[in-house]
Amino acid sequence: MMLYDLLKTRRSIRKFQKREVEKDKVDILLKSALLSPTSRSGRPWEFIAVTDRVLLEKLSKSKEHGSSFLADAPLGIVVIADHEKSDVWVEDASIASIIIQLSAQSIGLGTCWIQVRERFAAGGVKAEDYIRETLLIPDRYSVECIVAAGYPAEEKSPYTDGELLYDRLHFDKYMNK
Repeated sequence: MMLYDLLKTRRSIRKFQKREVEKDKVDILLKSALLSPTSRSGRPWEFIAVTDRVLLEKLSKSKEHGSSFLADAPLGIVVIADHEKSDVWVEDASIASIIIQLSAQSIGLGTCWIQVRERFAAGGVKAEDYIRETLLIPDRYSVECIVAAGYPAEEKSPYTDGELLYDRLHFDKYMNK
């Protein structure tokens, strides 16, 4: 499958089968993350693969909105980065996160990005602080996101060429259309 075809079929999946992700597939996702490019090969990111049901339930409450489905996912990959190591850790962690998502899609898994940075749990607690405390993450690490992953329990149609926002493309200079 060409990457273009993979991109068209990758959709955010929030409903997962009650089926664990095999260790070899988890390993593929984590090794793929370790291969993701970073600025000046700094590699400030680290990854926490969570399969423990109790921890996934706790992490599903890390945001007031948009994280509850993690409770039913068999896998959550928490993407963190050492913000003391790189001033572009956000970009590096984001690239790693999409690499995880595309790798998952290529092996039959569905994913959904759960934004953590600059988000809040109930009661105004920073989502990042909630996750840091739950997973015992040292202060020098910032939490970018959690990628929920598993076998999809929902089907979504691939994107079509007709849905692409061609008016957002410009050549040589910005052209206001």
